[in-house]
Amino acid sequence: MLPWTALVLALSLALARGDAERGPLASAPQGDLLFLLDSSASVSHYEFSRVREFLGQLAAPLPLGPGALRASLVHVSSQPHTEFPFDQHSSGADVQDAIRAATQRMGDTNTGLALAYAKEQLFAEAAGARPVVPKVLVWVTDGGSSDPVGPPMQELKDLGVTVFIISTGRGNLLELSAAASAPAEKHLHFVDVDDLYIIAQELRGSILDAVQPQQLRASEVTSSGFHLAWPGLLTVDSGYYVLELAPSAEPGTVRRQQLPGNATSWTWGDLHPDTDYDVALVPESNVQPVRPQHLQVRTLPEEAGPERIVISHVRPRSLRVSWDPVLGPAAAFGYQVQFGPLQGGAAQRVDVPSGHNSTTLQGLAPGTAYLVTVTAAFRSGRERALSAKACTPNSERSRAPRPPPPPGAGGREPTEAPSRAPSPDPSGGGARGRNQGLVLGVGVRAGPLPRGAST
Repeated sequence: MLPWTALVLALSLALARGDAERGPLASAPQGDLLFLLDSSASVSHYEFSRVREFLGQLAAPLPLGPGALRASLVHVSSQPHTEFPFDQHSSGADVQDAIRAATQRMGDTNTGLALAYAKEQLFAEAAGARPVVPKVLVWVTDGGSSDPVGPPMQELKDLGVTVFIISTGRGNLLELSAAASAPAEKHLHFVDVDDLYIIAQELRGSILDAVQPQQLRASEVTSSGFHLAWPGLLTVDSGYYVLELAPSAEPGTVRRQQLPGNATSWTWGDLHPDTDYDVALVPESNVQPVRPQHLQVRTLPEEAGPERIVISHVRPRSLRVSWDPVLGPAAAFGYQVQFGPLQGGAAQRVDVPSGHNSTTLQGLAPGTAYLVTVTAAFRSGRERALSAKACTPNSERSRAPRPPPPPGAGGREPTEAPSRAPSPDPSGGGARGRNQGLVLGVGVRAGPLPRGAST
């Protein structure tokens, strides 16, 4: 009996090994995963080798195979280049070996061109892509690009592609936050090239989350809308979809949208902030019944801009501006501080990342009144601004002397309450004192964010 038992065990091990080599079972999550690797001359050979090793380690444990995840690698260079298409490798180990074998292309960093190329690859059957599975893009960059990134990246997200961005630390936070899928906290990572292994497990889990749901899901949630995506349940010839939307508290006020059978996404807009919405996707098939799918989505609270500006540390050629930060789930993903002379002249701008609420303005002219505007930028494209007026002294000695103590104070100087609002200058020249600014008003702008300079 012992030889027979050994034979059965050997056969079982051989079958298990064969299953592993063939890839995961058909029940594994399906999706097309495209790695976009900065292979240009702006990346050192050492950085390229570290990133290449990271991507290989990221891919190895993933359930890659013909009926599950498929992976492709595209280089960013003067011209985009496909290292391997989606249908070339059938296991995580094969993908890891292929990534490790990739060589640096050098050339320019034409990321926008590579993103347009990636869009074609993600939806091209000739490249091994599948038409009805979730799409994921993982872009590893050193932060720079020779051409615009925003428009082609937005096209990818509009098509339902989930975008993860890993920057090795030199990227513009505002631009990369806008480029990544929402929320940026989950889809954007700033990591030193030697510490990439720290995010591998978290990023791998996020990729699996993006491809796991084979049902209606929401993304790009803002205070006024959200994006919906779902797997292809119909074809253009087999039926159509009816998409329904209603506030949870008012189920009778339903908005409906009819979509063709080949649709897999839709974006709802003009919604109320901080509101629960019930969503129903009703497939109307002329072949066989298909069950509706339901989802509840809560919009973010309305974006609130800075509520107070404080001007401090005023010098003839510099001053510090601080503001109350925007907190909560609708927090701004960055600020823009604009300043220029009130009497006319060129305005300058400084970008301040989320999590910071002050900056020092340099290169000012002595004895000049300035208008300082702090704008909070939100993912929805809206901006909220608050302005203050400040005057630089002619010299360090030109500051107004501290007033004498009132009678009966025993010679002690009064304590100034830092939270008290400044007294405006009757002459219109701004607020008096060292730590003061005169708030002028609040402005709201809508539309796409401008490209900003790095801090």
